[in-house]
Amino acid sequence: MKFTLSWLREHLDTDSALAELADKLTMIGLEVENLEDKAAALAPYVIARVVDAKQHPNADRLRVCMVDSGSGDPIQVVCGAPNARTGMTGVFAPPGTFVPGKNITLQIGSIRGVESRGMLMSEAELQISDDHDGIIDLPADAPVGQPYAKWAGLDDPVVEINLTPNRPDCTGVHGIARDLAAADMGRFKENTVKPVKGEFPCPVTVKLDFGATPSLCPAFGLRLVRGVKNGPSPAWLQRRLTAIGLRPINALVDITNYITFDRGRPLHVFDAAKVKGNLTVRRARDGESVVALDGKVYTLDASICVIADEAGVESLAGIMGGEATGCSDHTTDVLIESALWDETNIAQTGRKLAINSDARYRFERGVDPAFMVPGLELATRMVMDLCGGTPSEITVAGEAKVPDRIIEFPLTEPKRLAGVDLKLPEIKRVLGHLGFFVAGTGPNLKVAAPSWRPDVHGSADIVEELVRIVGVDRVPSTPFERGALARKPVLTPIQNRTRRAKRALAARGLTEAVTWSFVSKQSAELFGGGKAELALANPIAADLSDMRPSLVPGLVAAAQKNADRGFPNTALFEVGQVFRGDQPQDQLTAATGVRRALAKSSGIGRHWSGAGAVDAYDVKADALAVLITAGAPAAALQVATGGPAWLHPGRSGTIQIGPQNILGHFGELHPKVLAALDAEGPLEAFEVILERIPEPRAKPTRAKPALELSPFQPVERDFAFVVDRAVRAGDLVRAAQTADRKLITNVSVFDVYEGEGIAPDKKSIAIAVTLQPREKTMTDQEIEAVAGKIVAEVAKRTGGTLRG
Repeated sequence: MKFTLSWLREHLDTDSALAELADKLTMIGLEVENLEDKAAALAPYVIARVVDAKQHPNADRLRVCMVDSGSGDPIQVVCGAPNARTGMTGVFAPPGTFVPGKNITLQIGSIRGVESRGMLMSEAELQISDDHDGIIDLPADAPVGQPYAKWAGLDDPVVEINLTPNRPDCTGVHGIARDLAAADMGRFKENTVKPVKGEFPCPVTVKLDFGATPSLCPAFGLRLVRGVKNGPSPAWLQRRLTAIGLRPINALVDITNYITFDRGRPLHVFDAAKVKGNLTVRRARDGESVVALDGKVYTLDASICVIADEAGVESLAGIMGGEATGCSDHTTDVLIESALWDETNIAQTGRKLAINSDARYRFERGVDPAFMVPGLELATRMVMDLCGGTPSEITVAGEAKVPDRIIEFPLTEPKRLAGVDLKLPEIKRVLGHLGFFVAGTGPNLKVAAPSWRPDVHGSADIVEELVRIVGVDRVPSTPFERGALARKPVLTPIQNRTRRAKRALAARGLTEAVTWSFVSKQSAELFGGGKAELALANPIAADLSDMRPSLVPGLVAAAQKNADRGFPNTALFEVGQVFRGDQPQDQLTAATGVRRALAKSSGIGRHWSGAGAVDAYDVKADALAVLITAGAPAAALQVATGGPAWLHPGRSGTIQIGPQNILGHFGELHPKVLAALDAEGPLEAFEVILERIPEPRAKPTRAKPALELSPFQPVERDFAFVVDRAVRAGDLVRAAQTADRKLITNVSVFDVYEGEGIAPDKKSIAIAVTLQPREKTMTDQEIEAVAGKIVAEVAKRTGGTLRG
């Protein structure tokens, strides 16, 4: 919603500065999005007279002008405008001035060998219109040397506010002024509309014809004005509309646009000579069409409300008029319409036809039903003032009902709901200025909401009105009662894991990326998705048609784009949602990363030490770091070979806690997957699901256990076992750990050997076992006993024997 400061002051008697008004608007809930002060932007531009204009000696289309800017001696300017001539008055910009239409700052320069010390401006260069056919040609009596913005009335600041959908009353400047007056920023001007007496009955009748279906038009008002003289609207009206971004068309249309923004009351005007017979408001018939004022043809159906005459559909009710009955400079008789429409139907029709008009914006939020007829009277008065003519009486079909909303309001509600203690006089003053009717002296008041506030339904809404007007700074800062017990955690376990996972991956040198939650159907199918229930009904692009089953496709695309732009060694990660179905339990949180080319965890890029390309072990380390940091029990994690179909079968692995709880996968992407994603390798990836990490056991206290250090020297023994080639080293390590969990504190693999001296179907795995005594130093016999247990356990679980 845009308006100018002078426009606001027609409804609000105030001396407050623009900055104060803007601050107060935001504080009362009408957030100011932008302040445009053209006076400041156009300050360097002055009115100047061309004293002399001669042909450029070296160019046919240039003229050398001597310009009097009122500052002293004439200034030489080279100008290429076809209308530059001796004696004309225009707009001059000296060197150092920024030209918004060209995005340049003027400098003293030489054009075809002739010095130019400024510029004569066109309207397009000042961004006040699209006219660039010549420089601005002002009247001869324009005062030379005066600021152009002030003389032309362009020094009126424009305010843009961001309205919430529940405030239809502030879609007009009148409603905004009312709120500011209630907040003590000035005196509100009611500007009551006086009725215009009709001189004859309206010859055109209106019928509301909805048959057995629900009515989409509660009321429709119409009036004919005969003998109007249409043409350009006056300069003040054109300036006001141009300032808020509207294009002046003609006086009749400009009047309706003006009232739309002035009072939040959309209107429409028909050229009466083009209307065939009487008007009917009805549902469109399937297959009907209309050419709207935007020149487009719209095909209609029975869900759309239209205004029709005896020849067919004339306009889209509450959204846009029809081209066939539009007003032009030749219009002499005009029908003015003011109606009420069903808000939901207007919104549905606007979305269906993809039309965003100022009328739709207001009708779908709800307009003031009590102002339907006064809005028609106001438009009639303006038409008569600007275009002349004789008005008919008003004909109204239907009834503009104003609902009665009486709300019981206890005086204690502001204190109970907002913590603000407001006295009765202040409550009555604020609500009265906002247009509410207040009766009673307490403890309970009866409050009637005005017709222009359809969003007020209960006492909580009234409290909201009071608090936003008196100021949210009146709400006291009151700390929550802490209580005797310790504070419970604010973050959920998955929120904690998400944060820890991001920190862990960033610490390992990966850069966070945020990719689309949608992928193409082909990509979804490659990663186990592509289900019908995960296809988007209205995708934003053909290659973003399905909810993603994995984060890998988006990260691969991002890595490839970086490579295409000269950054081949990329390491990216993302922690986000993946979708395995359309149920809540099918939405999981994945921590995923990709490493490309030379983006190893030890360092990115080429190095003299000979670091090679990324491999599965880099992303394995990333995956394990994420899981352990997020709370997975490190001792319970198992790594199995192989993974899903999108990973290389011989260069991938699965991380699990037993076969029933698979936490994630890692490895090199399958060549077929890379080809389908139009990506080049080498590319290594991992993906772990944070929800599958088991919750830690509840502890009676949050305190950490006391640090227990043994005073006895640890003992380390090495073992080499010969096992079948199919035996995994991890299984052997776990077998050794179970031999004596109290004494054995660490088991690690330090050698795997296959070759001479070992049978072809066997291999040798060497492990180092650390024993940590806690009660006494171990004797040789005790050490040998533990060693025997280790050998026996390994033999039992893996079939391994000590290597001779």
